[in-house]
Amino acid sequence: MTTTDEIGRLLSGAHHDPHSVLGAHESAKAGSAVVRALRPNAKSVAAVVGDQRYELDESLSGFFAAEVPVVPNEYLLEVDYGDGAELVEDPYRWLPTLGELDLHLFGEGRHERLWEVLGAHVRSYETPAGVVEGTSFAVWAPTARGVRVCGDFDGWDGRANPMRSLGSSGVWELFLPGVTPGTKYKFRILGADGAWHEKADPMAFATEKPGQTASVVTLSSHVWGDEEWLTRRDATDWSGAPMSAYEVHLGSWREGLGYLELAEQLGDYVVEHNFTHVELLPVAEHPFGGSWGYQVTSYYAPTSRFGTPDEFRAFVDALHARGIGVIMDWVPAHFPRDAWALARFDGGPLYEHADPRRGEQPDWGTLVFDFGRTEVRNFLVANALYWIEEFHIDGLRVDAVASMLYLDYSRSDGQWLPNIHGGRENLDAVRFLQELNATVYKHNPGVVMIAEESTAWPGVTRPTHLGGLGFGFKWNMGWMHDTLSYIGHDPVHRAFHHNEVTFSLVYAWSENFVLPLSHDEVVHGKGSLWTRMPGDDWNKAAGLRALLAFMWAHPGKQLLFMGQEFGQVREWSESRSLDWDLLENRFHAGVQSLIGDLNAVYRGEPALYADDVRPEGFSWIDANDSANNVLSFVRHGAGRDLVCVANFAGAPRERYRVGLPRGGRWREVLNTDAEVYAGSGVGNLGLVTAEAHPWHGRQHSAELRLPPSGVVWLVPEE
Repeated sequence: MTTTDEIGRLLSGAHHDPHSVLGAHESAKAGSAVVRALRPNAKSVAAVVGDQRYELDESLSGFFAAEVPVVPNEYLLEVDYGDGAELVEDPYRWLPTLGELDLHLFGEGRHERLWEVLGAHVRSYETPAGVVEGTSFAVWAPTARGVRVCGDFDGWDGRANPMRSLGSSGVWELFLPGVTPGTKYKFRILGADGAWHEKADPMAFATEKPGQTASVVTLSSHVWGDEEWLTRRDATDWSGAPMSAYEVHLGSWREGLGYLELAEQLGDYVVEHNFTHVELLPVAEHPFGGSWGYQVTSYYAPTSRFGTPDEFRAFVDALHARGIGVIMDWVPAHFPRDAWALARFDGGPLYEHADPRRGEQPDWGTLVFDFGRTEVRNFLVANALYWIEEFHIDGLRVDAVASMLYLDYSRSDGQWLPNIHGGRENLDAVRFLQELNATVYKHNPGVVMIAEESTAWPGVTRPTHLGGLGFGFKWNMGWMHDTLSYIGHDPVHRAFHHNEVTFSLVYAWSENFVLPLSHDEVVHGKGSLWTRMPGDDWNKAAGLRALLAFMWAHPGKQLLFMGQEFGQVREWSESRSLDWDLLENRFHAGVQSLIGDLNAVYRGEPALYADDVRPEGFSWIDANDSANNVLSFVRHGAGRDLVCVANFAGAPRERYRVGLPRGGRWREVLNTDAEVYAGSGVGNLGLVTAEAHPWHGRQHSAELRLPPSGVVWLVPEE
């Protein structure tokens, strides 16, 4: 029997099971039932059973009830708000949309397809009266005293649709008939603090455009056409395959383009310049464009700035059709404090760690996930799988891994909490990263998981069963820092810094590395790669071409941020397009032309990638010619050799003898000083012959003309 207290809790929003009060329930009188409805602002409500209509009485404001002289298996509500009566389905006559297994797996932190049960899902049910369509809503809010869903469907009133709590799971659920794709909604949560909090759905699959914060019901109709790509991807061992990524901020590559326009224009551009992948700065929804996407509020929604979720699917599909992989930056390290998003979601710390010494990130003014909480880990691991399986993303570059691994990251003494052993390692984060990588690779062996990890943490790319973190690749921040430092010196001073350009080969195989010249290196007053080069425009162009050719020959995969492929002069800003007009200048056009050729030769020469992650794939010819600013080495792989000779001096080197792996003719397959790249044309006329003249510890050698600030690549003639 429903008590006055229960009705009071229902009206106040604090009832954990409104379905036990609302809807149709057998009464004490045989052959009858009590129908109750919560319809604030309604003038009248009636229950319609077949062709019979039964008026419900309003006993309290918005609460209607009446005893019906039959037990209705099917009924409708007739509701009149003063502008005419309307027949509607009752949300409180439907069974839960989550089963016991779903709730058990979520409680264990093992629901690998969490997005299929939480969030907003368009559903349809066959009933004797016909098909009923609507949307189910489910949200995790374990300490909430009550949860309501509001939106376009109730004029954002927020009182008519209280949700039910599903046992001890902390999940609240409700099916609303008649709610269709495109509907905006939020949750109103009565927290343990006694206050109401209006929140976007953590599992929202679509959102309003930033500036507005509602979640949006969506239903995908995209038909994928990339089965051939996925089959090839999943059969590829990317550690031994060419991988050259073009890093892109979608909003500023060319301003004003949506996902569909980018699919065509960016796709064609990447193909033209022979990159194998694009890597996108974060695509998940974020309110502040100036964060470049790194302050995520909706982890399951592609940003609406550029179109719908299905248009993002079409973007990925179009790149796959061109043979281009899509990697996405992913940000589990922190999230912003916006009151309408994840922060203090049900009135207190939920997604974030409760202790500010672990739950706050002072560098960025953000909050840190509680990696020790099973449901939070599940939210993040399932999110990684969601992007890979729902959007066919080919890899995730995990941002700011170091900030997760170390409890004292950017903290002074007394501002951090040691682990149970008294150390500074975040053991919960370690377990999370291991679970993340093991789970992703279990389901999707052909994707790449890449760590942006800036310290010497051991075993970042070691398999989890051997105690590693289990990533496929790690950004080589040491190589990036040392190489940019070296190349920034005037050539006359580089002899004193020669170790900076060779040191990376000491540890090149300690992890599986990506060589990153990323967005982080062309912002915050650092300038562009172009402005880091010493000298006038001729020397800047030559220096940049030499840097890129050295990078492409160095062990490791390549990543280059947009604009640097043509020598962008201005520092990057997310608020404007790249300076495409620079391509009218021959030096910038020459750099762009070189990039296309670098990638073409790279993809065609297995020596440059087949043994990337094994020391057998590399040998020095001469690492120590600091006096001439020259270094030379051989890349080996798949029975092929490629020799790289880099002259970082500002002057040419005539008759420079280099030891070679074998005698005979060697083709000059690349020369960064070629006239086609706006260079001076110093080179070897495309061919050199190695004679039986021992040099550099090898039985054969050849004399080369080394171009100023130039790099040449040689391969043995077939």
